[in-house]
Amino acid sequence: MTLLHIERLTHFFGGLRAVYDFNLELQSGELVAIIGPNGAGKTTIFNLITGVYRPTEGRIVFKGKDLIGLSPHQIVQSGIARTFQTIRLFKELSVLDNVRIAHYARAGYSPWDALFRLFRFTAEEDRIRQEALELLNIFKMVHLADTIAKNLPYGQQRRLEIARALATHPDLLLLDEPAAGMNPAEVEQLMETILWIRREFHLTILLIEHQMRVVMGIAERIKVLDFGQTIAEGTPLEIQNHPRVIEAYLGEEAIL
Repeated sequence: MTLLHIERLTHFFGGLRAVYDFNLELQSGELVAIIGPNGAGKTTIFNLITGVYRPTEGRIVFKGKDLIGLSPHQIVQSGIARTFQTIRLFKELSVLDNVRIAHYARAGYSPWDALFRLFRFTAEEDRIRQEALELLNIFKMVHLADTIAKNLPYGQQRRLEIARALATHPDLLLLDEPAAGMNPAEVEQLMETILWIRREFHLTILLIEHQMRVVMGIAERIKVLDFGQTIAEGTPLEIQNHPRVIEAYLGEEAIL
């Protein structure tokens, strides 16, 4: 079943072409990577999917519903969650509170309930706390629930960011360079974590990543961008020796 359909997606910043004629058919349960040199337009695509930017042209259809014109909040509610290239935790809050906050996209009480602390508010707050603790337990972080997020090691902060994204109950998870800044041991653990959460949470994953070890190790399909345009797509085996990919990363002299 097609979960995400992107057709002729194009976006300009003024006169600068960031993304041009990008197409993607993402099937439910797939793990697909988008790669390319810095400035190739990868994160712009994520920002277009999640409503941060509105495309100049093209269509983005998720679960049969057109996303263009929806707010980021509405897109989260539709079932899309993301992480960021630069970790965006609430660093002065606890690990538990970081996950609790993500649940409020689907909180089942009104401002009136919260203002007067009515039963619906207290019951929902109890449910949110319990769900957050259960998620931390799945990620083996429940013992860190009261730890301030900024005091976590870098790899654990990445793990917390993914846990927070999953708290919104997504069908599609967008991971923007999750291995950035990680040491080799953390990268190995991250690869295992991504494969595990796809299986455990029945997720479809779209991944942006510079570390080819991660991409070649876990992606089923790869799309390669350069200057906002797709230059190659295929399996990891098809991509790793593709001459246009080698040229984009290493320069034309690499294939001469």
